[in-house]
Amino acid sequence: MTNDAPLVPRRFLLRTAAVLGAAVTTRLLTADPVAEPGGTLPAAGPPSAAAVPAHPDHRLRPLAGYAAPEASRRLPTPVRTKPVLRMPGAAHPMVLTFDDGPDPRYTPPILDLLRRQHVRATFFVCGEMADTQGGLLRRMVDEGHVIGNHSWSHPLLTRASTAVVRAELERTSEAVERAVGRPPQWMRAPYGAWNRRVFRLGAELGMDAFAWTVDSLDWKEPGTRTIIDQVLGGAGPGVIVLAHDAGGDRSQTVTALRTWLPRLLADGHRFTVPVRGEV
Repeated sequence: MTNDAPLVPRRFLLRTAAVLGAAVTTRLLTADPVAEPGGTLPAAGPPSAAAVPAHPDHRLRPLAGYAAPEASRRLPTPVRTKPVLRMPGAAHPMVLTFDDGPDPRYTPPILDLLRRQHVRATFFVCGEMADTQGGLLRRMVDEGHVIGNHSWSHPLLTRASTAVVRAELERTSEAVERAVGRPPQWMRAPYGAWNRRVFRLGAELGMDAFAWTVDSLDWKEPGTRTIIDQVLGGAGPGVIVLAHDAGGDRSQTVTALRTWLPRLLADGHRFTVPVRGEV
């Protein structure tokens, strides 16, 4: 029987102690003797994107850097019993997601199209791909996209040991952090397979669980027309679309995206990225 008691890795404890120690030292060295009791120091790190509205229009300027609001980093991560399947609210924008990349063959043309259409997306990356594609990760965040964790090697996590699940998720978060300066806040289990342990370990690493509403079926390589019909038929407020930018021949995905994305925009649909605390 699997032990589901929370396991806190030694690396996490050491990292937390180092961060707390650095914060205390900084406060002692920079404290203002005339500051009001209980006052806070300005948050360190890159500028935040707090000015981005909660439900932005799909016609967005690229964001500068990978900078979600600092407050969102401190939100407690829920241990869910099911992942986020769609965005809340009757008029919420859609969310476009891509799994398994980045792939230097297919991710750049997808990013090119998203940039031309001023649409932001969420890329759930596999660590073994992301580890050698730091430039693509940095381009993603520089253009306002969100990076999520899709494990290191895409195993079926529900059949893996606790140690393997933790390593798959932790190594991927570390690869993303090396590239863009911040670990992911969202995760998606390979094959959409979740259990209590996967939810818990993801939450311990600071990630919320994100799934999808509409499967484009591009992973089957069913033909461009089928992919287009799948997305157009399932489109609607709050829908989360699953597509892929790696893991096989994704030329059908790229071709289909060039048709269905402009069509949905012309029909008045909007797209956004998930924000912690909203779902």
